[in-house]
This record gives sequence, C-alpha cells and structure tokens, in this order.
Amino acid sequence: MEDLRAEILVVGAGPVGLTLAAELARHGVRARIVDRSSAPLPYCRAIGVTPRSLEVFEDMGIARDLIDAGLWLTGLRLAIAGSPTRDVLHDFSDLPYSSLGVPQYATEAVLTAHLATFGVVVEHGTALTSLDFTGNGIEVGLDTPQGATRGRYRYVIGCDGAHSAVRKALGIGFDGDAFPMGFMLGDVHIDWDLPRGLAMRAMRLVENGPPDFFIAIPLPGKGRYRVSMMAPEAGPADAADGVEHGIQTDRPGATLADLQAVADRLLPEPAVLSDMRWSSTFRISMRLADRYRVGDAFIAGDAGHIHPPTGGQGMNTGIQDAYNLAWKLALVAEGKASAGLLDSYEGERLPVAADVVARTTEQSVNFGRDRAPPNRLQDTQLLVAYRDGPLSVSAGEGPVQAGDRVPDAQGLRRAGFGYPLRLFDLLRGPRFVLLVAAGEGDLDKAEAAAAAFEAAWPGLVRVVAVTAAPSDAQPLGVEWVHDADGTFSAAFGPQTDVAWLVRPDKYVGYHASDWSVAAVLDYLRETIGLT
Repeated sequence: MEDLRAEILVVGAGPVGLTLAAELARHGVRARIVDRSSAPLPYCRAIGVTPRSLEVFEDMGIARDLIDAGLWLTGLRLAIAGSPTRDVLHDFSDLPYSSLGVPQYATEAVLTAHLATFGVVVEHGTALTSLDFTGNGIEVGLDTPQGATRGRYRYVIGCDGAHSAVRKALGIGFDGDAFPMGFMLGDVHIDWDLPRGLAMRAMRLVENGPPDFFIAIPLPGKGRYRVSMMAPEAGPADAADGVEHGIQTDRPGATLADLQAVADRLLPEPAVLSDMRWSSTFRISMRLADRYRVGDAFIAGDAGHIHPPTGGQGMNTGIQDAYNLAWKLALVAEGKASAGLLDSYEGERLPVAADVVARTTEQSVNFGRDRAPPNRLQDTQLLVAYRDGPLSVSAGEGPVQAGDRVPDAQGLRRAGFGYPLRLFDLLRGPRFVLLVAAGEGDLDKAEAAAAAFEAAWPGLVRVVAVTAAPSDAQPLGVEWVHDADGTFSAAFGPQTDVAWLVRPDKYVGYHASDWSVAAVLDYLRETIGLT
C-alpha cells in the first residue's frame, strides 16, 4: 500500500466525514479523522440512501455491503382522514439502483470498515477546541482522552454536524430559522399487516395549521420502524448556539405511550407499538452556511446545510459534498493540480444545498396538501447537475452535457469478454475518463489521446471508446466496447466523434462534438488546473 500522508484533519465521523476520509485515501492521500463522541452512536437517525448515493458507494466498492445491511423502500401507504387509503409505489427499475433504507449506524459501520482497509481508524472522544491559521498551515487544539493537544495541518474539513465547531471557529454565518413546533421520534416494533418495504403516512389536515401526522419508515429488522410525529409541545430552546436541529438533544425522549396515542388517533386500522429501543423529542431548523471555505479549511454536510428530513435528502447531500471535495482536495494536496481547483467545491455544492433547503422547507410547509405531482426522480438526486458550475465546458449538442451526471448504459460488449458490461463498470475508479462515441476512424484519435494523457499525467486519465458496430481493433491504451444493445446511443445520442471528459465523481466536465485531443488537454490544464 502507498505511504499516505496525514496532512488533512477531518472533524466528525458520521457518514459525511467517513466518506470524505475514505475517498481521500482511495485517491492516495491520508487523513486523520476524529469525532467528539466516545463511540459510534446507536441511533438510526438518517435512513434513506438515494439512488445517487448508491452510485457513489458502488464507485467506492461498498454498495453491496450497504444493500446487504438494508431493505428496499418500495413506496408508502397514504391515509388522509376523509379520503380512501391508497398505496403509492416507486418504480425505479429503469435506474441502476432504487431507494434503500439503512439505519445510519449501519451505514457508518460499513464506511468505518471500508476506511479501515486503508489503515485509517476513527479517533473517538476527540473534540476540536480551537482553530488558527498560521503561516505554516492550520493549527488546531484537540481535547483527547489523553488530554489537550495541538497539531498543525495543511487542510481541515468540518463534517461535524449542525453545531459544527469548525464552522464556528471559521466564523461562517449560518442563517435560518426553526419550525415553531416540536417533533417526536422512536425506533419501535409495530404489529400490523403493512407489506415489508412500504412506509406509512397517516394524517389529519388542519385548516391554517400543520397537519397532525404519523409516519413510519421501515427498518431492516422484522416489524421494526422509525416513527415520527408532532410533539404535544415544542419544548424550550435548549441549544447553546441557537441552532435547534436534530434528534440528539438533552430533552427527555417520548414514551411508548406518547407514540401509541398518536398511532391510535391517526392510523386507519389498529396497530400495536412495542419494544421501543430509543426515542427523542426535537426541533427542526432550516439553515444554510454563507460559504463552505475559509482559506484551507472547509465544511461539509450538516455543518453547511440543515433542513427538514422530507425526501431523505440531508445525509445524502452531505455524502455527495464529500464525494465532490475529495478528488479535488487529493489532486491539490498531491501537487497534481493548482489550488484554484478547490474554489469549485463551494461553487458547485452550495447551490445544490440552497435548492435542497428551499425545496424540503416548501414540501414541509405544504405537507399533505394538494399540489402538482413531483417529478418521480425528485428525491433520487440523479437530477443534481453542475451545468452552470465553474468546471463545466460544453462545445456540442446532445442529451448529456458538461455538468451532468453520467448515466449508465448496459449490454456493452468487449472483445475477449464472454459477458456484457455496464458503462459504470468502465468508469469505476478514482481517475478521469475520456469517454468517446467513436465512428469509423475515430479509434486512432482515441489512441492518440491515451498516449498524450499518459505522457502528461501518468495513470490519471483513462480512455474508453464506444462504437456502434463491432470491430476487431485493439487500440493501444483504449478500453474499446461495442454498443450491442443500443443503450449507450439511447442515453448519449446517436452522433459519433463526440467526447465527454468524465470527472472522478462521475460528472461530465468537458463535452464536445468533433472533439480534439488538444482541446481536452487544454481543458485539463486550464479549467481543472492539472500541472
């Protein structure tokens, strides 16, 4: 294994910090990761893993482990007082993945085990107490189980949640507001006939006020659900920093009787709640950080954005913050790209968070009320794009443009393989990929591109060529496949002599028709900043 350098401190070992540390290691840069809790927390907290996050985990090599730890979320049973009960089912069979339900502690366990394969272990019981910029880096104070210590790092990333010590130390504003009402939540067993994988949403609409509701999200255990509902009272503000958000509060938790009372009031059929493993009463805020970076210190996840849990967007947005930042930070830390590349992190991810905060807040305010049916992909996060981002350059037409997530394509055939491939199989890994729709004669240009990339940046850029017709050609340095089922042309368009430069996070950076090797090299040097 490579000798990875610990120049980076990741503060917070939830899903966001663990993803960031693991991705940095996969890209060849070692990080130190600390968390103030004495041990991983046993609460399920976030549950939903979006189809886009599963694509991220597939690239990381842990999608199967997450899937084995969870269950597929197939839809919900909707029971609104005064209306017939109905089932609303999800059909994501045309996507690489559907929506998965995994308790957060299981997600963290998979990520922790994955991180350990790189020789990186979370240091629990270690809290950040100070952060100061010096001429030689960032000096931090840490309160550890062995006592107070100080250390100097080149980069610090705060993945430490809504009450982020890193964000506060950087003086980053975190404006927003909180819902006036309080909420209750619990992990319970429910005895009823709801099909496995289906959620329950029962509610009674209240004129000029929030609805009375009971929501049950299935957990992997038989008959187990995380239930949430309104609390009888909001409760006093208890956060010292004024950020009222999340289930980890000092308030007394709800009792099983509290939860059962709401179920009895709202469910269309009787159901018995039992075996409560934990519960919480809490508040929900909507806040967005003013910025994501000060010097060489960054924030990600809930440290930068908090919002209602509608659609299960919070943890997933944070995971994709980390996935976006990791490859950029690794390139700069290794001296392979200029520091200006790091500016694109905030430029791409802050608008995404702003949209999530606005959308989930609007959905929560109008919870249960009639409005236009949402796009079925709205909460999958597959629609997130950076077309207006600082790294997106297009010089051509077509359905897949610079800034777009790269779609998958199946049924690709490669000489010497006795089975079909997916495009995701060919894109997997931490490198850039020049993806070429090649016509007759275009394989020579793809071969020239592979040679140019290897000469300029050894091992950093691969070339994949897709042709409409089979061929016996074996171009040097090019992974060549035949679009036998036509799925690639259906997703990317039928034109040939088109190229897409796929970033390590599987978004298109550069797209061009009638592409040239020189133009791709210029993009990598001038826009990405490769040195």
